[in-house]
Amino acid sequence: MTRVVESVAPDFGERLHWEKIVTKEMKGALRYGELSKSIGRPAPVPSIFVNGRLVFEQTPSREELEGFLKKLIV
Repeated sequence: MTRVVESVAPDFGERLHWEKIVTKEMKGALRYGELSKSIGRPAPVPSIFVNGRLVFEQTPSREELEGFLKKLIV
């Protein structure tokens, strides 16, 4: 999923901030816990959250993600 985000992110420049959560690291594990709590179940891996909301539970195509972000950002 990271590859899809990395392929789309440059198109949005500074208007898009994203981060990869690595659950093997303490900071990532804590963030994963927060996200899981926010949706009332373990967050799917991989997944994409936007502004704290789960929007993709499976890897979207580049076009899908780009379309979603354009509606949200542009």
